[in-house]
Amino acid sequence: MPTITTRDGTEIFYKDWGPKDAQPLVFHHGWPLSADDWDAQMTYFLAKGFRVIAHDRRGHGRSSQAWLGNEMDTYATDVATLAATLDLQGAVHIGHSTGGGEVTRYVARHGGRRVAKAVLIGAVPPIMVRSAANPGGLPIEVFDGFRAALLANRAQFYRDVPAGPFYGFNRPGAAASQGVIDNWWRQGMMGGIKPQYDCIQAFSETDFTEDLKAIAVPVLLLHGDDDQIVPYADSAPLAARLIRDGTLKTYQGLGHGVCTMNADLVNADLLAFIQR
Repeated sequence: MPTITTRDGTEIFYKDWGPKDAQPLVFHHGWPLSADDWDAQMTYFLAKGFRVIAHDRRGHGRSSQAWLGNEMDTYATDVATLAATLDLQGAVHIGHSTGGGEVTRYVARHGGRRVAKAVLIGAVPPIMVRSAANPGGLPIEVFDGFRAALLANRAQFYRDVPAGPFYGFNRPGAAASQGVIDNWWRQGMMGGIKPQYDCIQAFSETDFTEDLKAIAVPVLLLHGDDDQIVPYADSAPLAARLIRDGTLKTYQGLGHGVCTMNADLVNADLLAFIQR
């Protein structure tokens, strides 16, 4: 399997498909998943002639189950190492959920000439947890509940999340896909419990406000207004106001798992933005 080795010895698995001289699209997955969550996008853009790259974040998927470094600064540094190793130029970085936070920090702190554009889909910035400065956020008890469920029975928790709020299968009239649920479970269980536990704090408590302000490249924000994982009102609209060149597109009635459940819609919007 292709991997890079970071400064602390962590091996990061990645996929790198397509012509090396084509524009690179780099996909950043959500918690607690892997690069495989981008199957519908990678196959689509590969067929369009792009170079498509996706990595398993440290502690997730096929990467090392590192017990340290499971926070946004190190995640972004890992991406910088990957981009330098592959010598990516003019890349479009596309992040979903936690991956959107990773994209935000990477582009703000490491991007430079290597980055042309960025896309945040159902992404966690500016910050998820409720505080005096962020009164619309989710209370810390929500994330404490995630941690407790993870430690008590990770395998069952990773059935419950995709069967319910992640894809909106808990909504009246929703037709659940057992294959989609099983694939989410498979990806989650590939990773390590310690780094996945730490990542809950990383995605919920990291403040990306200054990162969003620092991004100079065009950014597209895609977010469903029925997102039960990253609630719409306290995420994309606030992030869009902080970005110099940000475009927000709201998916009416859609939830968190749009990259899988609404891949045709997302892929078309991504292509239009990339080619703009």
